[in-house]
Amino acid sequence: MDPAQFLTAPRVTIVAGKGGVGKTTVSAALGLAASRCGLRALIIDVEGKSGLPVLFGRSQLEYDELVLVPADPDKGWGELRARTLSADAALVEYLREHGMQRISARLASSGALDMVATATPGIKDVLVLGKVKQIERSGVADVIILDGHAAGHAITFLKSAAGLLDAVRVGPIQTQAREVQDLLTDASRCQVVLVTLPEETPVNELVETAFSLEDDIGIKLGPVVVNGLYPILDGLKIDPQAAADEIGASLRPGEADQMRAAAGFRLARTELQIGQVARLGRELPLGQLHLPFLFNSDLRRTDLDLLADTLLEAIADLPAVDIGGAPS
Repeated sequence: MDPAQFLTAPRVTIVAGKGGVGKTTVSAALGLAASRCGLRALIIDVEGKSGLPVLFGRSQLEYDELVLVPADPDKGWGELRARTLSADAALVEYLREHGMQRISARLASSGALDMVATATPGIKDVLVLGKVKQIERSGVADVIILDGHAAGHAITFLKSAAGLLDAVRVGPIQTQAREVQDLLTDASRCQVVLVTLPEETPVNELVETAFSLEDDIGIKLGPVVVNGLYPILDGLKIDPQAAADEIGASLRPGEADQMRAAAGFRLARTELQIGQVARLGRELPLGQLHLPFLFNSDLRRTDLDLLADTLLEAIADLPAVDIGGAPS
């Protein structure tokens, strides 16, 4: 499948997954991949504590957009930008755009939004998604990547519009909720990409989240990203002492046992991930994008480049699909 088509067929891609599976890293890699396709990409953080800017050597995100990767016409790269998005800031901006600047200033300083949120569950999430909808409609970016909440909160977040539609029948809140719901359920405008590790608990949670999103919201599910896969190594079953004897090498006391233990761990890990990836494929009939485990405690820009290249290759290997998500 053409990566540019995959990234732009729905302009909005929401990345979600269990905490600790690398959701923000995948969002960054997707944004960088879009940039390499010559697309204008925007990553939006909705939690306000994303590690995204650190991955690009920046300090923090603000409500205003920050350029992470400038456009490079010689390489054919598009600009990659990022911003954070909170309900309070979205509400203040909404009121200002509708001529209520004085009210917006008072709300910002009084904490009244928390009172409104208590009385109207889901309003904060709809405010954030409403701003995402506005950005999508404006056309300021070819690709919008939402670095979303962890899986459990993601379901509540994405169900907020439907909940408000049940509770509010008329008025601007109802209109906003309806437009947000239209965005989420339009496969040509929005998709969710779920991220997991090749381990039992993350896979279980991802499968449950996928069915909930599809059945309860009707949102399009993109391919699943399986992150942190160990590369398959040959020769792990060879006995180190026998191999050393064969070539006339000598091992220090205890080294053979240490190498056997390391090889055993790697074999067990490999068997585990092969089994979990296969189970994921059986229980959730979606395409899979595989990313390697990176043996670095702190990811660097070169690591993101590797992940972006891997994603582009994996997307290119996916079967072509139509806008609705069916194989073409």
